[in-house]
Amino acid sequence: MRRFVLSLALIAILAGSHVFSAPATAAIVSLDEAKAEMGLGKANAPVTMVEYSSLGCPHCAAFHRETLPQIKKDYIDTGKVRLVYRDFPLGTAALAASMIARCAGPTKFFGFIEILFRSQPQWSRSQNPMQALTKVARFGGLSGDDVQACLKRQALLIHINNGKQFGIETHKVDSTPFFIIGDDTVSGAQPFDAFKKVLDKALSK
Repeated sequence: MRRFVLSLALIAILAGSHVFSAPATAAIVSLDEAKAEMGLGKANAPVTMVEYSSLGCPHCAAFHRETLPQIKKDYIDTGKVRLVYRDFPLGTAALAASMIARCAGPTKFFGFIEILFRSQPQWSRSQNPMQALTKVARFGGLSGDDVQACLKRQALLIHINNGKQFGIETHKVDSTPFFIIGDDTVSGAQPFDAFKKVLDKALSK
């Protein structure tokens, strides 16, 4: 698990850079939609599973690749559990990835983060991660101009940062992935059986 490291100076550079000076385009959703809660499953599911995750975190990618499909099949698709995804970006590239995924909108969000997780080795290790992210975004239907317009949204950047701070102060999140299920927490990309135990406990109440 990667420890939480965030440079406010890097965020300021990302938000203010002249590289991201394109005007807003119609392909990205409104700011309100980009700031919406990103959830998977029925809104009235009896149990909510909150995930704090960084798109640049290999352990988070492993959870989405190896464990989430089974949780989705057994709990989310059956209406028992709702997954709420909360951004906890570790570093500037991960922050940019979070912004881009949110600009794709609630309908496309989870498909978009799967693309970003699958391509994580390419963009997170790139010497020019913003250029690499722009290439990845095209697979999700966003142009280079869309990405630039998205990354100019200071209010979205602040929204993501505030959500991360809430996780730190309220839930003591200090690494990713981190999960809140009922009264319990799960830290790290644990195997399915570990989540099953906690989910079944929450559902039994």
